[in-house]
Amino acid sequence: MQLQEILFSQGFGTRRVCAGLVQQGFVTVAGVPCTEPAMEFIAVGLRFTVQGVAWEYHEKAYLMLHKPAGHECSQKPSTYPSIYTLLPAPIRQRGGGAAAGVQAVGRLDQDTTGLLLLSDDGKFIHRMSSPRHHVPKVYEVTAKHPVDAQQVQKLLAGVVLDDDPKPVRAAACEQTSELQLSLTLTEGKYHQVKRMIAAVGNRVEGLHRSRIGSLALPADLKPGEWRWLTVQDLASIAASAAQK
Repeated sequence: MQLQEILFSQGFGTRRVCAGLVQQGFVTVAGVPCTEPAMEFIAVGLRFTVQGVAWEYHEKAYLMLHKPAGHECSQKPSTYPSIYTLLPAPIRQRGGGAAAGVQAVGRLDQDTTGLLLLSDDGKFIHRMSSPRHHVPKVYEVTAKHPVDAQQVQKLLAGVVLDDDPKPVRAAACEQTSELQLSLTLTEGKYHQVKRMIAAVGNRVEGLHRSRIGSLALPADLKPGEWRWLTVQDLASIAASAAQK
């Protein structure tokens, strides 16, 4: 694969911009400056630097982000900054075209924190988002009023939301302190956690997603930070998304 095409696929600009980066000596492979855009390389596993920043070729992007509060999961946010501003420009521009860059796998409200997956693989996004696959998502809920056993039982038995007569049930629900719950859902309706908690007579004061499938938010990934998913991470969440 030509070096300029590798750079283009990884989001470093148009083909002309990528060719210019190479010609100006801004790209090195194995520590050696490359000045010929048409140089051929095996793309898989290729490590290179662009303007001193180290990168590795990824055919598809699979990321996790620790979403901080005060950010919208939208490319065109209305009030708060976009989560996409937390990512490097090449990640946001991967592939070029109208659908460039990674997309969030589902959304979290601006005041909700925690684990968010992003990818430019449409099949992966669909598999992880589709209610057919029942991927469990764990939320740590801080309630305004003390939680009681009756509220927990109602969440497990199912509550009716105003736009759907079919009861919505928590796959699991555990009270972890007087004001806190660990709530597991396998579908993703609009503001679902907040509406479910309201339906049992309480109110969400804080919401944090700690797990998707068997993938937990790493303790060392700080709010606003991101990282590539490992092969092991992908295998783990693929198993979680197995069709029921």
